[in-house]
Amino acid sequence: MNNPLAFSRNAAALLHDIAACAAAWLLAFLLRFNFDMPPEFAVSMWTKLLWVVPLQTAIFWRLGLYRGLWRYASITDFRRIVASAAMGAMAIAIVLFFFQLRETPRSALVLYPILLVSVMAGSRVAYRAWKEGHLVPLSRLDAKRAIVLGAGSAAARLLETVARSRDWVVVGLLDDDPRKYGREIHGVKVIGRLDDLPSLARTLNLEQAVIALPGQAHTARKRAIDLCREAGVAALTVPSYEDLVSGRVSLSAVRKVEVDDLLGRDPVELDASGLQQWLQGRVVMVTGAGGSIGSELCRQIARYEPSRIVLFELNEFALYTIEQEFAARPGPVRVTCVLGDVRDEVRLRAVMDEWRPAVVFHAAAYKHVPMVETGNAWEGIRNNVLGTWRTARLAREYAVEKFVLVSTDKAVNPTSVMGTSKRLAEMMCQSLQQDPGTRFVMVRFGNVLGSTGSVIPKFREQIAAGGPVTVTHPDMTRYFMSIPEAAQLVLQAGLMGEGGEIFVLDMGEPVRIVDLAREMIRLSGLDEQEVSIVFTGLRPGEKLFEEVLADDETTLPTPHPKLRIARSRPTPAAVVPDILDWLQGQGVRTDADVRAGLVRWVPEYQPPERAETPAGEGVRAPVVRSATG
Repeated sequence: MNNPLAFSRNAAALLHDIAACAAAWLLAFLLRFNFDMPPEFAVSMWTKLLWVVPLQTAIFWRLGLYRGLWRYASITDFRRIVASAAMGAMAIAIVLFFFQLRETPRSALVLYPILLVSVMAGSRVAYRAWKEGHLVPLSRLDAKRAIVLGAGSAAARLLETVARSRDWVVVGLLDDDPRKYGREIHGVKVIGRLDDLPSLARTLNLEQAVIALPGQAHTARKRAIDLCREAGVAALTVPSYEDLVSGRVSLSAVRKVEVDDLLGRDPVELDASGLQQWLQGRVVMVTGAGGSIGSELCRQIARYEPSRIVLFELNEFALYTIEQEFAARPGPVRVTCVLGDVRDEVRLRAVMDEWRPAVVFHAAAYKHVPMVETGNAWEGIRNNVLGTWRTARLAREYAVEKFVLVSTDKAVNPTSVMGTSKRLAEMMCQSLQQDPGTRFVMVRFGNVLGSTGSVIPKFREQIAAGGPVTVTHPDMTRYFMSIPEAAQLVLQAGLMGEGGEIFVLDMGEPVRIVDLAREMIRLSGLDEQEVSIVFTGLRPGEKLFEEVLADDETTLPTPHPKLRIARSRPTPAAVVPDILDWLQGQGVRTDADVRAGLVRWVPEYQPPERAETPAGEGVRAPVVRSATG
């Protein structure tokens, strides 16, 4: 046998079963005579044992009792044990009859297989129970005592995993459903409501609480986190609904509570059947496929069984990373990885000519506001506007059914070059909208949690280094949503779009960045005495708050509660040639030239010298107007 460890395990199991066979045979005789055995039967018992054991062992081996692991003993193993014992008893009876051996009591022949099954199955069940912690071995006496918040299917799956852990033991479940009080899941009882956690933490000496509410509303999960903090116990959580849907993690992947959980939002309800019908069996192209949103779009699209996903990406390492992720995924989805620049019309044409995508999601963009604002304005404009124009125009030329532009809330009353470039990209797409033909759909949303270059990874690094945590302004606010939620809503908007609309995602309530920093410091187990917060002032192009709609826009509702349609001013087709001449001109334009051009093409643009709110001053809360009043 090639594996020494497997050989030693099989040998130990075989020796155990040989001993069990001998013990069952001897015990069957002793029970027959109430442990007062006549001498002649004692001699018969010992002599027959010499050939009973080899015969039974051969049957054990032939029926494959040593293929499985005791730690995962199951009904299949039990069936093999019963079959082996029954066959052994019949074989022994046949041998006794053949050799006319009458010194064996018939009752012993009946007792022998029963005792053999009891010993062999019982030892396997006991071993599995010990390994899974049901017998509370010595190795778990120092395990951390935990309680689970929630008593649904997520809790049941969690308890199955915890049963095999030696690090902590679950002492109870809490749930607000009174019908579950006193019930048990895998032997663990529901002992109260969530509000009972602070008092139970003291009486049960709890160290940890696991929040198993992935499908509940965000307010319920936030309340559970607050109760853990009040009770003074470490809070863990199962993955969010969005992470489970995206397939990135499994339900058993318990982790610490992160700031994402505090800022999380309610699960998105998708038109799954509509998306399946739209994307199944079709070629879908995603530009910027290695970025935060682009890669998540690819994961979400893969759920709906397209015939192929064309991953178009400029960054080689980012493309390699998402390609490796798909290579490790089970399933039939095929991907094609294409290195290319969205400004390269020759490359784009070759890709579209070869694969003929039915749907294009355009997520490629330079999005870092201060980086684009100073020294890189012309490059940012050409990438975000000219790249969008060339991709969108070729999509129409190759009869792509829908072109979905991933935009940003920074396109609303922009003060930065990046935000203005995205507004100009929206305008260029709207100018291409014709009936019949490709339908162009734009989707705006705010910051996504944990995306490349976002504030949360930066804060994590600063806290890990001992601080200080740098915040630009005490009054700065931003809208946040998770990457999976943003991708799901982009898909939903793409499905609903009829052409020319700008969809606005429901971003919830804005979050003060300084409050975000304080929460992250607290979640790390520290306080502001240990990790300080320093205000550095607004960076080039930044606003204190982001808006969802421009001043001359209103919104219309859609059938989806988290999507509205912005009614923006139309884009005059006559200005497009002038914009293209400007973008395709020779040479590199200075930042000042870029801003002057943007003021001309995007009247709502407010460059820094025209911005009204200097760093350090308070601002009024943004007002969002609706068509319904």
